[in-house]
Amino acid sequence: MDSTVTLRAAATPALPALVLRPWCAEDIPSLIEACQDPVLRHWTSHRVDDEDEGARWLEAQRRGWTTGERFAFAVLEEGPGAQEGTLVGNAVLKEVAGGGRAAEVGYWTAAHARGKGVAPRALEVLTAWAFAAFGGDGLERLDLLHQVDNPASCRVASKSGYALDRVLPAAPPAYPRDGHLHVRHAGDRGRPGRPDS
Repeated sequence: MDSTVTLRAAATPALPALVLRPWCAEDIPSLIEACQDPVLRHWTSHRVDDEDEGARWLEAQRRGWTTGERFAFAVLEEGPGAQEGTLVGNAVLKEVAGGGRAAEVGYWTAAHARGKGVAPRALEVLTAWAFAAFGGDGLERLDLLHQVDNPASCRVASKSGYALDRVLPAAPPAYPRDGHLHVRHAGDRGRPGRPDS
């Protein structure tokens, strides 16, 4: 997969456009800052506290693009003159290698951008791209998983057309709590968005 893919969520009357593109070294300071948020730390397993950890995390994202197993996008607000602005989150498509029928999506939003519709807008554009890019290889379904005690992720899933499929039992230590599995199939209608490649 070409690691120069750039996706865009159009601006709304109240919100700037979003740009989704592969992570790069210039993002590390913003990544470190975002990862200091206690809420984000609660819901994610990765820790990025300094430049070295940022570089290792970035290398893992690059490896994912190279192997075709994980496609992580930095989500940025578009600044004046269509320039990239502030980092507001991450959106990722994973477990898509091998032409399988299902893959998984994930996301997080930086603390300063929560409640501004970033996650649903980014997820919708990522979803459209995933089905367009991998549907010909057999991709039919995208899964979104989160712990049952994360109502914000439930709202994002619902806004993005991911229907609650079932409750998954806890599987400690990796999954200490029950989880929700939300599903979106190719052809399901979500929010309007458009991928630009």
